[in-house]
Amino acid sequence: MTERKKLILNLFEMNTVSHITHGLWALPGNNRERYADIGYWTELAELLEDGGFDGVFLADVIGAYDVFGGDFSAAAEEGLQLPSNDPLLVVPVMAAATRHLGFGVTFATTYEPPFPFARRMSTLDHLTNGRIGWNIVTSYLPNAARNFGLRDEIPHDERYAIAHEFLDVVYKLWEGSWDDDAIVADRDTGVFADPTKVRYINHEGPRHSVAGPHLAAPSRQRTPVLYQATGSPAGVAFAGKHAEVVFTGGRTADDFRRTAGAIREAAHTEGRGEDAVRFLVQAGVVVGRTEEEASDKWRLYQERTSVRGILAHASSPIDLTAYPREWTVERAAAAAGVPSTTIPYANPKSTVGEALDALRGGREGRFFVAGTPSVVADEIERWLDEDGVDGINLRQYHSFDTARDFAELVVPELRKRGRILERPAEPRSLRDVLFGAGDRIPEAHTAARYRGGANL
Repeated sequence: MTERKKLILNLFEMNTVSHITHGLWALPGNNRERYADIGYWTELAELLEDGGFDGVFLADVIGAYDVFGGDFSAAAEEGLQLPSNDPLLVVPVMAAATRHLGFGVTFATTYEPPFPFARRMSTLDHLTNGRIGWNIVTSYLPNAARNFGLRDEIPHDERYAIAHEFLDVVYKLWEGSWDDDAIVADRDTGVFADPTKVRYINHEGPRHSVAGPHLAAPSRQRTPVLYQATGSPAGVAFAGKHAEVVFTGGRTADDFRRTAGAIREAAHTEGRGEDAVRFLVQAGVVVGRTEEEASDKWRLYQERTSVRGILAHASSPIDLTAYPREWTVERAAAAAGVPSTTIPYANPKSTVGEALDALRGGREGRFFVAGTPSVVADEIERWLDEDGVDGINLRQYHSFDTARDFAELVVPELRKRGRILERPAEPRSLRDVLFGAGDRIPEAHTAARYRGGANL
């Protein structure tokens, strides 16, 4: 009998009030406003660990959403990723409360230097015993560029060129600067590290000059698991070379398959093999003990969703709520003096009302399901078997009810079907959990070329 494909189960999180479910932070019993409370993160970590989750995926931005309305007023009022705290700093808190839960943290390569970041990630890999992953992003907000001394955003493809060099530097530090046996810790001689097995990297590139050596000794994984969220041509090429796990999506199964196929082909071209990458989609799951309970929850979430928050998040150049519902989007754009092509979330020929109703429905396309545990499990199995998805980042409508409902109602059903396994007693590294092939990045990956100080 063919072994059934296992689900990679992550919770999608952010160290902020309103992440991607706008307006829902104010729901009764929601804990989102506790995002700056250490107790929020320990309670969440324990819930996920006990509930069978493989990891938590922490998003981040380094700028405010200030296109909609011409400033950040809407973002501040909605709590739309403003205020927002550093995602890396909650990882040790959650790691201390767990033994198995993995962590994917977002960090942008465009504006900050690679040397201190490499040390922070090695430190996290040490503190988590190899449970850390890095979501590589290039940052996309205009405000982010201004926060780091630039007048405007660096063009999209140029940001990816910068990212390639950033990755080259951190790979040299993580993989090439220290040998595996450099730490001797010899009490008799008083020698802690053998200096002949530690080296400078002496990187000289168009943007970065880094001497080394890496300040952190080798951690369990050395290079953290490499995540990426992408769909653009430059992003696909980048993922083919670097990414181990890609967070992608699409409103249809064909959208997903098209992106996944392109990335598999790019990975194959890089000599990594088409099975080198795992694919996660953002999934919405609303589960109840009865169909009526699930429907009631979903109705409440739709009613309380803030369209204004969604418009601000989309960096909409106009406020569609200010125009008659029967107008076309094209007409509203003309009245606002902006091209309709700058409103990518709406068909110019659709009415304003239709566009707003679609926004309120959220991202509920192929990867959304509401129903009883068996209905939800049936749909997740379709995602795995028919669409080729490897796992999900579970979207939170309510903290902690969304994660708790999934853990209590869906995970047992998926376990019965062989889609989620009981954990082994001994903690595994995040890479081993995802790929089952040990702690270290594979030899075919470009990072491995620096092992033992080669190619520096």
